[in-house]
Parts: sequence; C-alpha cells; structure tokens
Amino acid sequence: MADKRLNLAAVDLGAESGRVMLAQFDGHSLSLHEANRFPNTPVRVGDTLHWDILRLFGDIKQGIRAAGQQVDGALAGVGVDTWAIDFGLLDAEDQLIGNPVHYRDARTNGMMEAAFARVPREEIFKRTGIQFMQINTLYQLVALAQRGAPALDIARTFLTVPDLINFWLCGRKANEYTNATTTQALDARSKDWARGMLATLGIPTGMFAEVVQPATQLGVLGDGLAEELGLARIPVLVPATHDTGSAVAAVPTTSRDAIYISSGTWSLMGIETSEAIIDERTLALNFTNEGGIGGTYRLLKNIMGLWLLQECRRAWADQGREYSYAQLEVMARATETDRGAKLDTIVLPSDPRFLAPNSPSVGDMPARIVAFCRETNQPLPSSDAEVARCVLNSLALEYRWVAERLAELSGLALPVIHIIGGGSQNALLNQLTADATGRTVIAGPVEATAIGNVLAQLLALGEISSLNEGREMVGRAFNVQRIEPNRSGRWDEAYGRYLALRAQQV
Repeated sequence: MADKRLNLAAVDLGAESGRVMLAQFDGHSLSLHEANRFPNTPVRVGDTLHWDILRLFGDIKQGIRAAGQQVDGALAGVGVDTWAIDFGLLDAEDQLIGNPVHYRDARTNGMMEAAFARVPREEIFKRTGIQFMQINTLYQLVALAQRGAPALDIARTFLTVPDLINFWLCGRKANEYTNATTTQALDARSKDWARGMLATLGIPTGMFAEVVQPATQLGVLGDGLAEELGLARIPVLVPATHDTGSAVAAVPTTSRDAIYISSGTWSLMGIETSEAIIDERTLALNFTNEGGIGGTYRLLKNIMGLWLLQECRRAWADQGREYSYAQLEVMARATETDRGAKLDTIVLPSDPRFLAPNSPSVGDMPARIVAFCRETNQPLPSSDAEVARCVLNSLALEYRWVAERLAELSGLALPVIHIIGGGSQNALLNQLTADATGRTVIAGPVEATAIGNVLAQLLALGEISSLNEGREMVGRAFNVQRIEPNRSGRWDEAYGRYLALRAQQV
C-alpha cells in the first residue's frame, strides 16, 4: 500500500441516531473523526409512524460538508449505511411518494399470515433464506397490497432507505445486495428479486431496481449537490449498506470459528459462512441468511437487543427520572449487592409484546416487562435498577441460546464471541454474556459500522486487496477488550428457567 492520506466520509444511520464520520487512511492505518452527529426521531402522523427522511438527508448533507471542510475539500469518496427493511417508493418523475414508514408501525400486524395464505411459509424461506419477522419489507409490501394502497399503483421504483439516499446523492437507482437480502424479497440463489413470489403476493414487480454488489462505485455526486457541499464530484461508493453488514465487515478476526454480536437497538448475532444454510432445521429455528461482502453470508438471529433498555429509559425520563446509559449500568450492577445476584427474574427479549414503542395503547416498556414477569409467575422487579438488570440478564441468556444453535447448525465449536458496535460499551452486559455462555468475549470496536463502511470503500478504490487485510488493520488500530467467563451454577439454573419460558411461548 502506498504512503498517502486518503479521506473518506462514512454516513451511518441507526434507528436512534445518525452520524457522519471522517475516515483517514495513510496506506497502513485507519483513524476516524466525528464530523456530525444527529438524532433520528420518528414522527407519528395520525396512526402511522414515519421516518423523517428529509430532515435526515439534510443532516447527512451537513455532515458530508463538515467532513469535507475538515480536509479542505479533499474527500475521495462517500459511503452510506443504514438500518435495514424500510424503503421509499418513487413515482414516474422520481419523486418520493410519502415519507418511509417505520418498521415498528402496526401496519404489518397479521401480514405474515396473509402472505402464508398465498405462498406457504416453507416456500418463502426456501426462496429467500430469511427469517420470519413481521417487520420485514415483504410484509410491509403485503400490507400495501392488501389494502389496495394507491402508492403501489403509481410507484415506478422501490429503493431501501440507503438506496434512496444514494439516489439523492448521485442519481442512480439501484438496490445494494446486502440490504436487499434483508427484505425477504430477494432470491437467495439467483441473487435477484423473487419476482414470481412477489407477483403471487400481489406486489408489482416492475418497480424493483437493479441489484449491485457492495464495495463498488455507484456513481458520483450530482453537479448541484457537489456545488452545494463545496466538493468535487467525488465517488459515491456502496459499502454493505445494511449497517449490520458493515459492522460485521469490521470484526477484528479472520477466523470463521467465532460468533459476532452487532450490539445496539437490535442484537444481530451470528457467524460468517461461505454458503447460505437453507434447510428444515434453519427454518424451524427461524435463523436468517443475509448477504455479506465478497460472496459471504451472515447466518444470524435478530434479537430484540438494547431496544428494551432504550424504551425503559425513555419511559423513566417521561416520568421525571433521567438516566444515562452509564448510570443504568451502574444501577443494574448494584443489584448484586442490594438483594443478591439478580438472576431470578427474566423475560424473553424477542417476545412480540416488546416490539412496539411506548404508547398509551400498549403501555410503556417497564410496565410490559413487569406484566411478563407477573404472567409467568416470577418475582416482580421492584425498582428501575431491577428492571434494567432483568433486561441485561435476559439478553445474556438469549445470547447463550443463540450461540448453542449456531454451534449446532455450523458444526463449529465457536469459543469466542466478538461484541461490536455501541452496545459493546456496556461492560456489565459483556461480562454477563461471557458468564452465561461460558465463552470468551472480545468487546470492540465501538465504531464497527463506520469502520466496516470505510473498509468497503477502500476495497472499491483498490486501496486494500481483501476484507481480511482490512480486518487485520482494524485489530491493530482500534482498542478491544478481552473478557473471560466466570462460570456459576446460577447461570445454568437461570438458563433452565429461560428454556422453560421458551417452551411455554411455543
């Protein structure tokens, strides 16, 4: 690699916040600097929950401009990643047909069953290899088809959220592969849209754009936009535009015998494979095969992650009790000395009742957690600290179950779990994960998604020769922490009760 400084902008939108990072690569090492950070706050209009996509695009432009100003306009490229599943529709004049709807909106209630009435569940999985969640793009589209939404009649182009942003940046209408796989509308084998299945479900197929691979150049900034941002017409490069795909690209290991958890609002827990695993056992366990960089797949499970704690925090703030995440971690840790080790009260994090945001119709998250404990005849959490500890213990037990299933499906020992992303900063959850699973945990890097975004841009520009080369660089450049398990019979007893709760749910 040549000795030079290359400046890149990485746009990373999460479900809670977004940021634009300035990455600097000197041919040997990589550094990141925050150019702009902004909240991502959904907006409810009537009964529908929307993403405020125009405001987000404004924040993105401000961030790209700020990144460029820090290096006197010498940006060599920009790449975008976001959460998965949600989308925008364009009309014949390439105008957006309404703000994208939030995946937590209630419009998908009952839509999986409506889809299965036309295409059997087994057939959908056989074609797509994607796990069944009512929030999936497929069931959002089924919801539109079921009610005869005019938007489907006038739509000419379907673009997932990062693809929509890329279109506004460079004018090319295309869907990036890793994010397209998450829709449950892409054929896992042909790597193109499952048009026959979509047509059977009443979804127009002509609106689906071309599919492009990650680590490629999509286009260049439009003339007017480049002038607005004070930049040259720099390349728009596609990373794995699904934020989990970018995060996994930055896991600092070249071994396939390891688990990753991309920890944030969701916990995406899985392994990297060279082939999709689409069989009866994977279907029965409801695991998913999402596309990765370089022809890989992410065999993983979507887990309702720190969302539970985020919504608890929001509910407590509404009641006048403001806690930082660091304070909640300290409070949860203190329950060990207040009333003994808190392993007696657990929930199933992926219970459907925990999906929706706090609202008068479904109640706030702490109340739903207490209700779950009451219905399952467990001791009730009696303080905010105990609710927080219940969430963290429950996540650790869920991770144990998924780790065991991943070992079963892959035939690998999987002795190490890499926890990456913002959730890797929760030292208590990291230790609980090690203790519950009996596996070594390596926590970090925190900025894995932005780092993976940049690695794909470097691949697209030919600055690194392989993803493994980039991962080795990540291991050198960013701090990680190694956590060994403290095994205790208490965890085995708690896991037994967790399995009993799962059996009741089935």
